[in-house]
Amino acid sequence: MTGAARRGGPARPDDVWLTEVARAAGADAGGVPVELLGDYLRLLADAAATGRRPRRGELDAVGVLGRRAAEQGVSAGRAVRLYLSAARRLWQQLPQLVRSTDSEAVRAAAEAVLHVVDTAVATLAEGYAVARRELVRREEALRRELVDDLLRGDSDLGGLVERAEPFGLDLARAHQVALAAPSRRLPDTDAAISALERVIFDRLGDRDVLVATKEGLLVVIAPADTVTPERGPGEGEGVSVGDLGRLMHAELDRLPRGRPWQVAVGRPHPGVYGIARSYEEAREALTMAQRLHADTAVIDAHDLLIYRVLLRDQPAMVDLVQAVLGPLRRARGGAEPLLDTLDAYFACGQVATEAARRLHVSVRTVTYRLERIRALSGYDPAEPRDRFTLHAAVLGARALDWPRQPLPGPTA
Repeated sequence: MTGAARRGGPARPDDVWLTEVARAAGADAGGVPVELLGDYLRLLADAAATGRRPRRGELDAVGVLGRRAAEQGVSAGRAVRLYLSAARRLWQQLPQLVRSTDSEAVRAAAEAVLHVVDTAVATLAEGYAVARRELVRREEALRRELVDDLLRGDSDLGGLVERAEPFGLDLARAHQVALAAPSRRLPDTDAAISALERVIFDRLGDRDVLVATKEGLLVVIAPADTVTPERGPGEGEGVSVGDLGRLMHAELDRLPRGRPWQVAVGRPHPGVYGIARSYEEAREALTMAQRLHADTAVIDAHDLLIYRVLLRDQPAMVDLVQAVLGPLRRARGGAEPLLDTLDAYFACGQVATEAARRLHVSVRTVTYRLERIRALSGYDPAEPRDRFTLHAAVLGARALDWPRQPLPGPTA
């Protein structure tokens, strides 16, 4: 659309056909607003007629239009197509060229028009790129703030719902939170975020999913009831959010940095505050795995509920560990080998041969240690009525990282 037509001034004789060119170019580009052409068609027409090149101010105006295209959500490809289509259609209908038989004049006009197309499209793309970078930075800042408030769970409910809407997050649904911890601090998390976004958006869709960082961890907020349909041949089946942790770990493990990754997934909970609750569970699961020195790649918070129960009354748990397992410190080598033996013994269903295999010791060593535990503590691991007390004490010791760390409180 020409400048005179946009300003409502008197139309020049050739404004009508330029307007038609603009409309046709907009249709070619998939319905892109023709206002994004600005005075571009007039620049092309002037270049063909007189050879005049665009002034700096005219090119700056094209850059502004590139920024506007980005802000309006027009893709870069469609914006460029609009300009190229407009140039092609204008060239085909230039009055002076349609009637001209002078090949040299046509060549000069083509050179002038191509120069305008070249500089204008480059300026349009530059303006578009600048605006996109600003939009991305603004979106990243808004996303980080939203994620922080969602995980904290103490923000205004109405405000959170309104802020979550542009990100496609339906806070009425049940969500779960997954946290991914690298083995060491990543110098740049962009690659990890991009990798996660690519695979998660492909499997779960880009709505109702947020990927961000918090306190050195990668955070994924995803709906708990999403199951993607089966895909085409060779593409595999859809992945439920129940597999979110494994999906994340498999993708992150491909990255050259950060391995080995450990992923913890909180349980799904409904509503805004359910996200904060799931996050706390995932964070506690990571902390507990570190205390237990567990090298499990994917940790389900559901599997660690017993530790939350045990630590809810920490003084009582400290008293239990001290009373039941404290005497094991008198053993040669300390309490830790005996505690490891109890842990393996209970984990494999009280089968001494399997416990020995897991501990890489002989069966005789396991039976000897079990006897020492009975003698020192007074609790027999083979006796059903003593087994529960011993097992609860072992779980509590692992949760408290005893005996590597002293027991908290006055009983330590």
